[in-house]
Amino acid sequence: MKVRHKVLIVDDEPHIRRLIQAALVRADYATIEAATAREGLDKLRDERPDIALLDLGLPDRDGLELVPLFKQHSDTTLIVVSARDATEEKVAALDLGADDYLTKPFDTDELLARVRVALRNRMTRGGGVPALSVGDVKIDLLERRVTKGGAEVHLTPKEYAVLSQLAKFPGRVITHGQIMAQVWPHEVEHHVEYLRVLVRTLRQKLEDDPQQPRIIGNELGIGYRLHASPDGGAPARD
Repeated sequence: MKVRHKVLIVDDEPHIRRLIQAALVRADYATIEAATAREGLDKLRDERPDIALLDLGLPDRDGLELVPLFKQHSDTTLIVVSARDATEEKVAALDLGADDYLTKPFDTDELLARVRVALRNRMTRGGGVPALSVGDVKIDLLERRVTKGGAEVHLTPKEYAVLSQLAKFPGRVITHGQIMAQVWPHEVEHHVEYLRVLVRTLRQKLEDDPQQPRIIGNELGIGYRLHASPDGGAPARD
C-alpha cells in the first residue's frame, strides 16, 4: 500500500480550495483544507503535512505573518499561492522562509510541478536520499512506495513513518528519541516499546529472516540504522 504525501491547502476561497484539491487528488496526494490562519496553524500542528500551500489574503490574519510561524513550528515545505504579484511581496515571503511562490491565477499542471520539485528538495535536504535499494527491497521516499521482490509491501502509516526516518539517511544510526519525535509528535511520554513493536513488524514484512535481520540493524540502547545493502553490516537482534 502506498502511503500518500499530505498537502495542506490554506485558502479562504472555497472554489480555489476545490480546484487545488481536485488536482492534488488526481495526482494521488492526500489533502487537508483550512479556510483561516488559525485553522491552518491547527491543521499544521495536528496533521504534520509534507507540503503547505498558503494564500496570503486570509480573513483573520495576513498570510505573510504566518510564513515564519509555519517554519518555526514545523518542517513542512511551504509554497505561497497568492494573487499578490508585486515583486516586494514575493521577496518578503521568500525572505521570511517560504520555499516557493506561485502567483494566481495559476495552471494546475504548474502547481503540481512545483509540488513535485518541493518534495524532491525535501527528500534531499540535509544529504538525504529520495530512493534506495536494500537487496530486493526498494524504498522510494518520493513516491512513498515500498516493494520487496517487485511486489508492493503493505505498510501502515506508522510503519512507513519509522522506515522513512531510517531510509532518509541509510547507514546512519537514528536514535530512538529522533524517531519517536517524528512518529509520535504529540505523545507526552515516548515509550520505546511502541517503536520496538513497529520495528519487529517491519522486519517481518521486509527481512528474509526476521530473526537474523540484515536490513534494519539495532544499536543497543541507542537506536536503529538501515543498512545500505544486505551486506552493509552484521546481523542485529532486537
